[in-house]
Amino acid sequence: MWAASILGEPVISAERAPKRRVAILISGRGSNMTALIAAAQAPDYPAEIALVLSNRPDAQGIAAARAAGIATAIVDHTRFGKDREAFEAALEHELQARRIDIVCLAGFMRLLTPALVSRWEGRMLNVHPALLPSFKGLDTHARALAAGVKVHGATVHFVTPEMDSGPIIAQGEVAVRDDDTADTLAARVLAIEHEIYPRALRLVAEGRVRIVDGRCRIDGADAAGAKLGVPSVKT
Repeated sequence: MWAASILGEPVISAERAPKRRVAILISGRGSNMTALIAAAQAPDYPAEIALVLSNRPDAQGIAAARAAGIATAIVDHTRFGKDREAFEAALEHELQARRIDIVCLAGFMRLLTPALVSRWEGRMLNVHPALLPSFKGLDTHARALAAGVKVHGATVHFVTPEMDSGPIIAQGEVAVRDDDTADTLAARVLAIEHEIYPRALRLVAEGRVRIVDGRCRIDGADAAGAKLGVPSVKT
């Protein structure tokens, strides 16, 4: 049995294929990392977390990854000064050494160069705390409240050289309450991130996501356009 890969080449279906090897890149506590690790423990999950890598030696998520028995690596960006190419060469070395298939950014607070992003085209994912294309960048929750939106949420997308602009794989929504603060809204959005990131990684690892004309097409979504892997609005 065959299924389409993310770039259109046929691959063996997930039920027979080896699990895709995933690296999670973090800079802090790694709450989305924890959600991905938990999802990958299911026997039928099509990906394994093969590496957790941080650019900060003191990142809390490193200890959590080690406690879960996952290999870790530190590529301290401060050691490279302003030499982004040298930093990314060291990062790429770790990814290649672990034979990584897919990279998941999970609170990784470094901007990556177009050269590195292009090498991982269709294989690098990120989660953003807003419903893209709205509220790209930082301070998304405060900006959403200031704009008076009634629905907010999170997006998992492929990484492209332009920040927060890659093809959207999955989104999840929360209703904005009249008494919300940036902190209360952030907490509910974070819970949505923890739901949709493992779902999106599953779809990509199964080869069910195709990029067509800059947009994601999900194999298996019904003809009526069902929002596969997208939670309904939560209050």
